[in-house]
This record gives sequence, C-alpha cells and structure tokens, in this order.
Amino acid sequence: MADSKSTIAPPDKKLRHSAFAFIVLMGFVSMASDMTHEGASSIMGAFLSMAGASAAAIGFVSGLGEFIGYSLRIVSGIFTDKTRKYWPMTIIGYVFDCIAIPALALVPEGGWVLACFLIVLQRTGKAIKKPAKDTLLSFAVSQTGAGTGFAIQEMLDQIGAFLGPVMLFIVTLIRNGDDLFSTYQLCFAILGIPAVVTVLLLLIAKKKYPNPEKFEPPAKEIQPEFKMNHSFMFFIAATCLFAAGYLDFPIITMHAQKNALVPDETLSLLYAGAMLIDAFSALLFGKLFDRFGTRILAVSTLAAAPFAIFIFGFDARWALFLGVGLWGIGMGAQESILKAAVTSIVPKKNRSSGFGIFQTAFGAFWFAGSALMGILYDNSLPGLIVFSTAMQLASIPLFLLSSRKTVKAEA
Repeated sequence: MADSKSTIAPPDKKLRHSAFAFIVLMGFVSMASDMTHEGASSIMGAFLSMAGASAAAIGFVSGLGEFIGYSLRIVSGIFTDKTRKYWPMTIIGYVFDCIAIPALALVPEGGWVLACFLIVLQRTGKAIKKPAKDTLLSFAVSQTGAGTGFAIQEMLDQIGAFLGPVMLFIVTLIRNGDDLFSTYQLCFAILGIPAVVTVLLLLIAKKKYPNPEKFEPPAKEIQPEFKMNHSFMFFIAATCLFAAGYLDFPIITMHAQKNALVPDETLSLLYAGAMLIDAFSALLFGKLFDRFGTRILAVSTLAAAPFAIFIFGFDARWALFLGVGLWGIGMGAQESILKAAVTSIVPKKNRSSGFGIFQTAFGAFWFAGSALMGILYDNSLPGLIVFSTAMQLASIPLFLLSSRKTVKAEA
C-alpha cells in the first residue's frame, strides 16, 4: 500500500511536463463545466419557484438530485474499474451534465416538472463521470504529487464556480427591470457557451492524451486485491462525519437573506466569494498534503470547523463574511486533499471503485446532515451550531488514525 504522503515517480522531465499539461487541460475542462452548473445553481431555486414548483417540490428534487449524483458513483466506479473505459465514461457523463443546463432555457412558465427532470439528468451525468475523471487525474498526479495535482484541478474548478455566478449577476444587472423569468431563461441559454467549451476541451484532451494510465508507473510489486482495510475504513468514517457537519450553501444564503445581512441582489456574489476562497485554499492545502501527508486533513478540518458559529451565532455582516471564508477554506482543502488521500490509499487498478465508495459515502452523509441541519435551523440555531461543529471535530481523530494506519501498513 502507498504511503499516506503522495509519492512522486522517479524524475522524468518530459513525462512530468506532459502530466502537468494534462492536469491543467482537465482543469480548464472543469472550469468551463463549473461555470455552467454552478452558474445555474446560483439561480436555480428562484427559477423553479417561478416555474411553478412548491418549496416541498424544490426540496425533494434537490435532495433527489444530490442522492442520485452521489449514490450512482459507486456503481459507475466499479463499472469503470471492470471495463477500464475511463474516457468513454468521462465523456458520456460530461455530455449529460452539459446538455441539461442550457436545455433549461426551453422550460416554459409552469414547466417545473421538465425543469426537475433536467436537474436530475445533470446530476446523473455527474455521477457517471466523476469516478472515471478522478481516476484519469490520479494517474497524472503520480508525476506531480497527488496533493499539488488535485489542488491545481480544484483551483481551476472553483475559479469557474466563481465566474459562473458573477456572469449571471452581470446579465441580471443589465436586464434589470425586464421579466425575471425570461431573464433566467436567457441566463441558462448563455450558460450553453461554457457547456460547449467543456465538451470541446474534453475531446481535445482525449485526442492529445488517449492513455493517461501511462503517467503512473507500474507497481514494483504485485498489488493485492483492494479491500476495505483499516486505513480506508477510518478515512471513510472521518469523511462521513465531516460531510454530515458541512451544510449546503443555500442554507447560508437563506439565513443571510432572512436576516438582511447582505442586499438580495448580491447573494450570488457571496457564493462566488466562497468559491474564490475555495480555489486558493485548495492550492495551499494540496501542497501541504504533499509535504505532510494525510495528517494535514486534521489541520484543515480544525481550521474550518467554527464556520457555523460565526454565520449563525452572530447577527452581523462581519461574522457572516468570516464564517463564509472559513466555509470556503474547508471546502477547498477537503475537495483537493480527500481525492489525493484516496489516490494514496487505493491501488491503481481499483481506484475508480475507491473513488466511487468515497464519493457515495460523502454524498449520502452530506445529504443526511444538511437535511437534519435544515430542520435544526427552523427549530434550534444553537443545535445546528453544535451539531455542525461537533461532527467536524469528531472527524479529526479518525483522519489521524487513517494516516497512522497507512504508515504502519507500509512500515
């Protein structure tokens, strides 16, 4: 089994440069993709409401979309490992993902059922592509360091998540005074531009790098079949606790709007700011992962854990901004480091399954935790704060145990 620190292959300048170029190119794919679906996310709730969906329907479809988007990953991950069809699975998933968002521009007033179907289609596409795409990247990061490689990917990804909402904010500003439903239809149509760019860049990447598996050198020894060993079980358990305590951003924006902490028209910018912080924290903690290994997960979790205290415990704009900043730091760190940790723990031939198991567990507990915190928000803000903070702090010892077990296994 690999060390808890990411390992870098013996020096081969040409191979490392090629691997780095592949990571950056796939980062631009993610950037364009995130411009598309994160831009859509910033207006989705309001659009569904105007299309005729009730609050209960919006909540159900959002939850169903997240459940499908994560639960199917274990299936697509195992299928990808068995078939080794990394590129076909990635491309199929991205096509579904990218078609669904601009198609929302065709949804008429009262057509909320069609809109909900397209949302579920988008999340299904994401479930198909994620394990295969992360596995392709895991081959390349063996040349750059897993933490650094995934951090570069996450940074570019979150820059897209920043640009998408900002772009739509500008569109709504220009169209101020026009019918808001038609303005949102225009927004979805404009998001078709980065959607097309996503697929084009992906096809270029496949043509230029048809076999990314070659970036990762073969193991020196025959690797045993991957099993749920102690290191991976502690890692999954820690991930579940962390995810349960990390609530969805819409609850934060709802709280900010309800308490008039920021003007309504700047709510999308609040999310965009969180994504920007996410991007740069991913790069920082990714580099730290390559130096200190899985232990850095404990540090990043500790840094982010108090975000709910500031957001929900103080009725002040400065506290909201500080809490959102901590939320962004934690999200960026975990998005890059957790993937790097899976790469370090799971053997190459079973990595899509490993990513599928990790992502399914993360998504299931994220959904359950967010649902519970939504209930707590309506009934007990102190309870929400305690639950969110306690779950994240409880994950820290398990992250440390995961790191220790991995090192012992290697010794």
